Amino acid sequence: MPNKITGYTATEPRTPIKGSSGNGQVIDKSQVGAAGASAGATAGTADQVTLTGSGRAMQKLADAVAAVPAVNASKVAAVKQSIQNGTYQVNSGQVASKILQFERGLK
Repeated sequence: MPNKITGYTATEPRTPIKGSSGNGQVIDKSQVGAAGASAGATAGTADQVTLTGSGRAMQKLADAVAAVPAVNASKVAAVKQSIQNGTYQVNSGQVASKILQFERGLK
């Protein structure tokens, strides 16, 4: 019977959380044939996890997001420089528009 929360059946192995202390082995479904599956089952007592295509895609996306810096350093430096020079101009119309857009999104 499928788990109502995740939709996985009880027979499907789950992927450990990244950074966990588990010492299991991860197997990619797309690279395991019938012989590889039986050899992995008799290899010993090591835990095994089979990743689906969507699981691999989610891991790639998580890695890509983690690699992107949270702050655009060049833009911050440019704004700092213009504030120090006294040339930074605030567009009050644009600020008001963004505030209204945010408020409308809350409803």
